Amino acid sequence: MLLIPCPFCAMDRPEAEFRHAGEAHLTRPPDPAAADDAAWADFLYHRANPRGVIAERWRHVHGCGRFINVLRDTVSDRILASYRPGEKRP
Repeated sequence: MLLIPCPFCAMDRPEAEFRHAGEAHLTRPPDPAAADDAAWADFLYHRANPRGVIAERWRHVHGCGRFINVLRDTVSDRILASYRPGEKRP
């Protein structure tokens, strides 16, 4: 089981308290009404899926209820850092 440090609760919590919410730091199309189908498909479905460190969004559903960003190594499944949304990636 992963222990995920919640930056809002200031403690490591088991992953069962969290829900994965996909890749972090995605930006919506600048003008959603003018975006074509290809731009929306890119935003909604295309992900990097790298081997190594990736930034992910998680929600602490059985805790503070907030979204957090987590750096996780996809090879070892190790949590490297967590930080609040809006903060720079460590």
